[in-house]
This record gives sequence, structure tokens and C-alpha cells, in this order.
Amino acid sequence: MIFGKKAKKHDYKLANKIRISYMILLIPNLIFMIYAFHSFWMTNERYKDMLSSVVAASEFSLDFKEDFDYETYLLIVGNVTWENSNLPTLLSDAKGVVDGLKDYTDNHDNQKRLASAEKYLNNLETYTDRIKENLEYEDRYEANMLIWENDVQIVTGLLQETINEYIYYENKQLQVTQAENRAFFSRALEISFVIFAFLLACIVLISLWMPLWITRPIEEQVKEEQKQLRKAEFELLQAQINPHFLYNTLDAIVWSAESGNQKQVVSMVGSLSEFFRASLNKGKEIVSIREELQHVKSYLEIQQIRYQDILTYEINVAKDIYNYSIPKITIQPIVENALYHGIKNRRGGGKITITGVETADGITINVRDNGAGMDETRLKEVRESLLQDSTDKSVIYGLYNVNERIRLNFGDEYGLSIDSNLNSGTDVTIHLPKILTEKVKK
Repeated sequence: MIFGKKAKKHDYKLANKIRISYMILLIPNLIFMIYAFHSFWMTNERYKDMLSSVVAASEFSLDFKEDFDYETYLLIVGNVTWENSNLPTLLSDAKGVVDGLKDYTDNHDNQKRLASAEKYLNNLETYTDRIKENLEYEDRYEANMLIWENDVQIVTGLLQETINEYIYYENKQLQVTQAENRAFFSRALEISFVIFAFLLACIVLISLWMPLWITRPIEEQVKEEQKQLRKAEFELLQAQINPHFLYNTLDAIVWSAESGNQKQVVSMVGSLSEFFRASLNKGKEIVSIREELQHVKSYLEIQQIRYQDILTYEINVAKDIYNYSIPKITIQPIVENALYHGIKNRRGGGKITITGVETADGITINVRDNGAGMDETRLKEVRESLLQDSTDKSVIYGLYNVNERIRLNFGDEYGLSIDSNLNSGTDVTIHLPKILTEKVKK
């Protein structure tokens, strides 16, 4: 289990800002598209209705008078019977056309013309009924011919003239509509240019303003993380120059000198010098695993002299990971924690073992002690403390700082994981990415 993953509020704020940016650009486009689609659709429907009206009226005008007059004549002269005549069908179709034209036009004068056409059709129906009655009598041929000449042909002529007038004024209205459509398209084009200019201005403003709006909190977050990182490094460095540690080490050196143990004095002074040199390390934040191991080795050499009766150690790290990167002062706080909370609390002393290998996912360094260990309750408390934004210094401050520095340098997927059993010891595993030190320097 990798410790240190936290849900960042900045991530949600950034996502919301990006969504708002999209909406600022999307809403004007959407409004314009809806307006344009609705206007084009309405214009198209109006034009289609007027065109359909003219086409239907033209068919009526061209065919009806000739067909109706001829069918009436054939009926009168006896070439067809009433049962075989097309007159009822012609009248029914004509009425249907007139009724349909009422739905097409919204012109008041053309509505009146359609009313006149409907009246003429009703008259024609009356005339055909009279002709039908006269056919039952042999002596009414002349009467039917008079109806045909004086009534039917005159009314069909009037009907044709009425429909022609209807077509003329519908065509005129169609021309007016076309002019209005051209004006509408011109206005739509002007509006499109205005909207385009507005969107272009918005894009320019957003391109200038949005990066600042989005990146400012990121920059603030980075600055805060860098501040936390520097604070953690400073506090860790202070911990290495702990006056108690320095006093105890110098005291041990004095004791060895008084005892005449010159080799031990030389060894401790050398280790102490190497320890502080590695702690400072020319101000570098990232060092190689080789340098970090030298630092922790110097620390263990000093502590082994002081605690020679209870402490042994072993460093067994694969050499092929020596050139990979690690934050400075990462392993030593974990070793110190193992010594003071594990080994010293165990009767008879113990051993600290440091191992390291390369894995498929990165670099793994393990610090194990066979000291007092922790029960489940304490282990849970330590794991939860590593996940918090801040923690009590008296609990796991050193481990928390190490975990936080790894996360700040390499990402939330890296950090520390801990396993422990009471009276059996504790395992602390450091998870690192595979980054060569040369690449970090570059």
C-alpha cells in the first residue's frame, strides 16, 4: 500500500474553471445555431406552402374547364351515361383542391377568391343535377344545351378566371416572400458576422485571461508545495544536527580518547564528518542512492559504537540501482526510527537490515528491524497518520516528512508503506521511480 495519496481541492477547482470556459464558448454558438435553424426552417416551410399552393392552383386552372365542359357536352349528346360520366369526380376533386388551398394561403383577398370558387363549384353541381333530371325526358335536349352554353361554360370560365387571379396574386406574394427571405438572409448574415466577431473577441480575451485564471492557483499550489518541501528539508537537517545526537557522539569520542582507543576515535570523527558532509551535500535536494547509503552508513557506524551491545546492521542493496535518484535524507530517519522505537525497546538488542532492488514499477528500498514492532492498533494509527495533511510531531513526524518529500518530488504514487508485527519487528518500504541521477542534474 502506497501512502500519501490525497484528493486535491485544486483539481476540482481547475476542472470547474475549464468547464466554465467551455460553456462561455459553447452557449453563444448554441443560441445562434438554434436561432438560425428555427429561422431557416420557418422560412423554408412558408416558401414550400406558397409553392405548393401555386402548383395545385395551376393544375386546377389548366385542366378543369376543358375537362368539365367536354364531359358535360358528352353527357348531353348521349355519348356517356350519368353512371359513366366523370362529372361527379371532377367536381369532387375540384372541391378538394379549393378546400386544400384554404390551408395554404393567408392572404385575405385570395381567401375571398377561394370562397367565390367554392360558390361557382356549388353552382356547377346544381347545373349538372338539372341536366341529369332533363336527361330523363326526350324533349329537353335543347334545355340542356342552353344550360351548357349559358350556365356551365360561363361559370367554368368565371371559375378559371378566379383561379388565375388566385395564382397571379399568390405568385406576387411569392415574390414578396422571396424579397423578404433575401432581406432575412442578409440580416442573418449580418448577425452571424456580429456573433462571429463577438466569439472571436471572447476567444482572444479568454486566451489572454484563461491561462492566468487556470495557472494562478496551480502556481500558488506549486509554491506552497515547494515551501512545504523546503520546510521539511530544513527540519530534517535540523534533526541531523540535533544537539543531543551531537553531544552524545562527541561524548563517545571523548570517552574513546580517554580510553586510548585511537582507532575508534579516528573512525567516529571520520563517520561524523562524513555524516554532516552528506547531510549538507552542497545544497542538493536529490542525490544518488549511492550517496544516500553512504550517509546512512556513517550514521549507523556512529550509533553502533554508542550501542555496540544491542545494535548490529547490514546493508545489502543491489549495485545496479546506485545511480538512481532519491530525496536527500530519506533512509536515515527511517533507520533512526527503527533504532529508537524498535531495537532499544527490545531486550537483547537487534539488527537493522537495509535492502534495495529494481522492480518493474520502480525502485524499492526496504528497512527492516527485528525490534519491538507494533500491534494492529498502533500500526493502523501510523498508516492513517501518513495519509493526513499534518500530523503530531510526537507520533511519526520523521516518517511523515520523508513520505511527504517523496510525494512532492515524484508524485502521489510513490512514498512509504509499513508492515509490522508485535515483538517481531517492523518493515518500512520506500517506493521510488526509476530516474537516473544524471537526468535529474540535466
